[in-house]
Amino acid sequence: MTFSQQFAQQIIDGMAALTLLISFSLLAQHRMLSVLRWFAGQGLLLAATAAVVAYSTGETELYISAMMTFLLKGLLLPWMLWRVIRKLHVHREVEPLMNSGITMVIAVAVTLFSFHIIQPIEVTSELLTRNSMAIATACVLLSMLMMITRKKAITQVIGFLAVENSLFFAAIGATNGMPLVVEIGIAFDVLIAALIFGLFFFQIRNTFDSMEIDTMQSSLIQKDDDE
Repeated sequence: MTFSQQFAQQIIDGMAALTLLISFSLLAQHRMLSVLRWFAGQGLLLAATAAVVAYSTGETELYISAMMTFLLKGLLLPWMLWRVIRKLHVHREVEPLMNSGITMVIAVAVTLFSFHIIQPIEVTSELLTRNSMAIATACVLLSMLMMITRKKAITQVIGFLAVENSLFFAAIGATNGMPLVVEIGIAFDVLIAALIFGLFFFQIRNTFDSMEIDTMQSSLIQKDDDE
């Protein structure tokens, strides 16, 4: 491995560590705007990672992926979610399903589990991004944990989008990126999903006057009892 490749691998490993840190930060935040800022930062970091991998491997298609990631995940989706949060006046996750301390302990356990199961694969891989595979797996699981432990529908959707970001990072780590046609298709799917989620948020607010899952369930149970 040349010096430039070693340097690129160190940069990629550093970006992977930052991505893991952002996943923990998303779990720790309770204010919606803070969650949204960290989500936007995750998108920008993914774009930078794709650009570094493109430069170090010579995969020119990854430059297009990096630009698409920057525009969609770093700018457009956070802006759309910010507009939804502002219009719905949802500013804070009032009470998560689990205590923050317990959530962080589970997050650390999930991360250690990811490193344990991916270690045999990293040993046999020759990719520059092989050291980031365990972190990518941990980020996917941490994003799922965020979806499970939050009550507000909009926070769960951000967790869902963070899962997609983590899967994209995992694809970069495992295969140096998916084919461009596949990435374009996924990007449009995510954009359409975000638009549909936005419409659902407004419909949910108008129907239940709340964005919390418990309130929706209570309203539905009460409606069934009244009938």
